[in-house]
Amino acid sequence: MPSNDRKAPGNRAEREKSVDEIYERIYIAILEHRLHPGTKLGEERLADIFGVSRARVREVLARLAHEQIVDLFPQRGAYVAKPTIEQARDVFEARRLIEPAVLKRLVDTLTPEKINRLRQHLELEADARRRGDKRAVIRLSGEFHTLAAELAGNSALARTMRELCMLTCLIIFLYDAPTAQSCRDDEHQMIVDAVARRDRARAEKLMLDHLDHIESSMSLDDVNGEADLEAIFKA
Repeated sequence: MPSNDRKAPGNRAEREKSVDEIYERIYIAILEHRLHPGTKLGEERLADIFGVSRARVREVLARLAHEQIVDLFPQRGAYVAKPTIEQARDVFEARRLIEPAVLKRLVDTLTPEKINRLRQHLELEADARRRGDKRAVIRLSGEFHTLAAELAGNSALARTMRELCMLTCLIIFLYDAPTAQSCRDDEHQMIVDAVARRDRARAEKLMLDHLDHIESSMSLDDVNGEADLEAIFKA
């Protein structure tokens, strides 16, 4: 009995690590537009790809569904979410309310280390653009906003921004907003410069303009929900 007790915490940690790893793999695949809105996420297929049980896959899918990244349908299974036009507008409305609050808190708690983190991220974005790595540009553009929320130091804001940025990523793909153009390479830079000067009003205005540019670039388009899951995750 004592030996079993000693093994239990390790097994639990291993299980949680595996769930987190699978979650992140799917999350990044969606963020980089390798998994498209409407793609079916078959439990058995994913279980084979990741070498885990279907129960573990269900746990991951339930977590993604809780964050509105995945839609679960009885008798049909799990699908990458396909936000409607109305939902897309709701997402941008929420971001216009939340992101100024993020910047306010960030400016109020600003440190040289936080500015350095933001500037390091800008360098990653610039490098991805120079290399023409569209997937990295898409991912890093979204991560800029979640990083700002994390640096602001409010865990609830950071969690909310992570979910909103993922939904925005789905919206961008679904409604054909070209991220490399809508997320212009100078807009994040100007926001960081304003934050560094502690010019909160300027930073907030730039962020709202930035969100306007992204939303205005969208247009309705059809989406094919088929994808080769093995090719995506075994690559």
